[in-house]
Amino acid sequence: MRTDSLAFRLFVAAAVWSVVALVAAGLVINTLYRQSVERGFDARLDVYAKTIIAALVDNAASPESVGGTFGEPRFGLPLSGWYWQVEEAGKVVAASPSLFDAPLKMPTSSVAATEGGTDRGYIEGPSGQTLRMLVLGVNVGSRSFRVAVAGSADEVAADIASFRNNVALTLGIFGVGLVLTTLFQVRYGLRPLDRIRQALTAIRNGEAARLEGHFAAEIEPLATELDALLKSNQEIVERARTHVGNLAHALKTPLSVIANEARTSSDPFARKVEEQAGIMRDQVQHYLDRARMAARVNVIGARTDAAPAIESLARAMRRIHEDRGIVVEATVAPAARFRGERQDLEEMVGNLLDNACKWASGRVAVAVERQSGEGGAQRLRITVDDDGAGLDPEQRAEALRRGRRLDETRPGSGLGLSIVTELAELYGGRLSLDTSPAGGLRAVLDLPGI
Repeated sequence: MRTDSLAFRLFVAAAVWSVVALVAAGLVINTLYRQSVERGFDARLDVYAKTIIAALVDNAASPESVGGTFGEPRFGLPLSGWYWQVEEAGKVVAASPSLFDAPLKMPTSSVAATEGGTDRGYIEGPSGQTLRMLVLGVNVGSRSFRVAVAGSADEVAADIASFRNNVALTLGIFGVGLVLTTLFQVRYGLRPLDRIRQALTAIRNGEAARLEGHFAAEIEPLATELDALLKSNQEIVERARTHVGNLAHALKTPLSVIANEARTSSDPFARKVEEQAGIMRDQVQHYLDRARMAARVNVIGARTDAAPAIESLARAMRRIHEDRGIVVEATVAPAARFRGERQDLEEMVGNLLDNACKWASGRVAVAVERQSGEGGAQRLRITVDDDGAGLDPEQRAEALRRGRRLDETRPGSGLGLSIVTELAELYGGRLSLDTSPAGGLRAVLDLPGI
């Protein structure tokens, strides 16, 4: 999942919110449970305190005689963590044996100093352990007492820790399930967009002409507009082709008339007119071809199987150069496809093969390979080799210039390689020339594939 995708953003937002919500819920639940445990523990201490107060009332004349464990054996064990004591006017008048002559640290100012007042909280015990203490204020006759009962806070802490661990484990499992559910929800919710992408890929690859199928209500207007845009693009291309064809016919006829009229005269001026008319005809044809190329390149969904086109060109070249005994070999990778129209592929490879056959001594080889480009995009690498004399680097650069002919004794206008270069560039490809392993010239054509 890409970090700049909508799916990633939705997933991260939902996952972060889920984690924050679960952590907040865990804190609230732990806090409520802690309060509940403390209330239960305080209720237990309150029972012991009221039992001590009852004994104090029974022995109002001599409170120092109050003693015992009051049903809790740990009150009789030294430094057991469970203690009680009775205080009058800041002086301890009775205490549990477990205190071992180490009085509890009572609060200096307390609501428990009055009748019915209650204090509760955590204090440090005689042996340094943490205690939960409850203090009650009581009046017995004319005398005021404070009764304190304390128990080890380890019980409270252990209960809370066990509950916290269970809550953390439960919420953790729930959180993982929630994150996985969020991931599924995001994937499922954005699936219509993926269907749009697949449909557009099929159109671009020539497997479909329009967006087909039923889309979600939120996506359907987008699909409708894309279909309308594709239809408009096709109509524009068709109109451009029609206009280019009309212009070609409109210009060719006057140029042919001028050239024919000039041929009927042997006057030097007529020869010059014929020469310039021929140049004009070549130039007009070149730019009209280029306009047609640009119109075809912009057609969405054009695709061509390379094997039939290459093999057809190879057979044609064998027949054309049969008298010279030129052997033309073709090797095409399985499933090699060109992202464009067949006539453009034939024009590019045909020019390269024709040029190779003209200069070859006896053998020409054309090979088509599939390669992976940037971002995993498919590319076609078409290599044409001949066993002729070849060209040095300066001659190769000169050969790619429009209208340049290195040997005037060979037929042609010199536009072949430049047409291949321009057409390849229109498709986002390139033509390069190098030395062939066979000793002649190697032409390498890089084109978009499918």
